[in-house]
Amino acid sequence: MRIVMSIIGVLLVICGGVWFLQGINILPGSFMTGQMKWTIYGGIALVAGIVMLVSAVRLKT
Repeated sequence: MRIVMSIIGVLLVICGGVWFLQGINILPGSFMTGQMKWTIYGGIALVAGIVMLVSAVRLKT
């Protein structure tokens, strides 16, 4: 279970980071560039990924 949570957490952090950077217009090249809603979605995904990673580390097997 820890491995699955870690993988999902890492994917959420990566996707959330890309969405956030595109939303704040730092990472150009898609329809998400400069869109505030993608900044919000990215921030939520980023926080959710960090929470999953922390939970996976603290989970006792």
